[in-house]
This record gives sequence, structure tokens and C-alpha cells, in this order.
Amino acid sequence: MNITATRFATKARTWLLIAGLTGLLIAIGALIGGGALYLFVGLAVLMNVAGYWFSDRLALKASRAQPVEPGTMPELEGIVQDLAQRARVPQPRLFLIPSEQPNAFATGRNPQHAAVAVTQGLLQHLPPDQVRGVLAHEFAHIKNRDILVSSIAAMVAGSISAIANVLQFSLLFGGDDEDSALGLVGTLATIIVAPLAATLLQLAVSRQREYLADATGAQLLGRGAPLANALESLERGAQAAPMAVNPATASLYAVNPLPRTGVANLFMTHPPIAERIRRLRELDGESSIGLVA
Repeated sequence: MNITATRFATKARTWLLIAGLTGLLIAIGALIGGGALYLFVGLAVLMNVAGYWFSDRLALKASRAQPVEPGTMPELEGIVQDLAQRARVPQPRLFLIPSEQPNAFATGRNPQHAAVAVTQGLLQHLPPDQVRGVLAHEFAHIKNRDILVSSIAAMVAGSISAIANVLQFSLLFGGDDEDSALGLVGTLATIIVAPLAATLLQLAVSRQREYLADATGAQLLGRGAPLANALESLERGAQAAPMAVNPATASLYAVNPLPRTGVANLFMTHPPIAERIRRLRELDGESSIGLVA
């Protein structure tokens, strides 16, 4: 499968997962109805819209990132300028995170308000071609509008969790569930299963966007090797020096910055590093890798 087909297939899987989330929300909402339901769903939507709109400020503050003054890091700034031209996006603001772990993330509600943050460890421990590979991955997130996509997934998943909360309140405080459309068993099942299913689908969306960012980053560079080599370095660095970050922002990073806890792959925000590297190596075997349109 060539790079264009890979990107198309990954995008299609993303939107199929979001369609599944939306279908689950509509099905449960149609069965329940009620004013409290709309209130909780409205609050979930409002919170996620606010999180999307202020995503850059929240993520940068949580990571203690500091702005890079123009002219102070010419090599890094040159890479950023070149990748912005290749990706055909505005040059993002650049930030430095005070952490020894090599890692990076991109944030911002759209390419016009984007920011890229890199750790001190990334610049200290990785050679320039691997730094370029990591930054290509982050520029791919900006180009693919992944903050928007992940916000949509979070909004729908949050609404499903809000419905489960409504049902839980109803069950605890005198709702007549035996006469409801769901019944007592259906209500209990929805309280337990619906949020779990929504979370699994949301995490699957996150993993697909990481695969897409890898493929797009390889296309920006013209080959996958710099990013594949960088992922190996980032994984070693993450295991050697876990970063104390808010779990809510962990999905933003190029690789999971948190300590490994043996959680099953279904509950991971990032795909397995070995699989990401395999796919990038496979792309280098294709003859059609070129600059992304």
C-alpha cells in the first residue's frame, strides 16, 4: 500500500470510529430522553468546546513550557521553518519543556493558532535528523487538524458518559427504571458498558491519528527512516526517564511520556512503538513517498 492509500485508509478508519461513537450516543439518547439528559450532554459539549478552544494554553501550562525567543535556537528554528513550508501551514510558536525525557507535542485549535513544544532532552539526546523526524510528526498533527478531530471524539464520548451519569442518578434517587425504555437491567448495563465502549472508541481514534501523523510526517520528509529511528530513541528515553505529566495531556506527545503500567493495548492512547516503526520502515520500501499535498 503506497503512502497516499495508507493515509486515506487511516483517515477512513478514524471517521468510522467517530461514526460509531455518534451512533452509540444517538441510540442511547433516543431511548432515554428527558430534560436532565440534555442538561448533562450540554455541559459535556460545553466543556469540550472550551477545552478545544483553549487547548494550546492548557497544554503548554500543564507542561511548564516556556517560549523560545527568536534567534536563540537557530538550528531548531530552521527545521521548524522548513517543515512549515513543506506542510504548507503557518509557522507555529515554538516552546521548550524543562524535562530530560526526549519528547515533543503539537497543540492549538487550528494551524493558525498552533504551537510546538519540545523537551530539553529531545535536543540534548537526539541527532538533528531524528529531531527533524519528531518535528515532522508534530507538523503532521497540525496539518491534519488532530486537535479538532480528538476534540470531536472527546465531545461525543463525554456526552455518552454524561448519559450514564444521568441514569446513575435516576437509579439512585428514585427513578422508575422498570417502566423505562431500558428497564432495570438495561439501565445497569448502560451505566457500566456505555462509558467503557465510548472510552475504547475514543482511544482507538487517538491511535489512528498517531498512525496518520507518522505517515504524513514520512511524506513531509520524503522517507520514514528519520522518524522510525527517532521513535526508537524516544521509547528508550521514555522508559529511562518517565515524565511527570498530567495524564489528560499524555496523548499529545510523540510517544507516551508516562511510566509503563502494563495496561492492555486497548487502553493505550498511542499504538505500540514496534508497530509504528514497522509501518514506517514499510513505507520506505514504497517508491511513491513524496511531499504531501
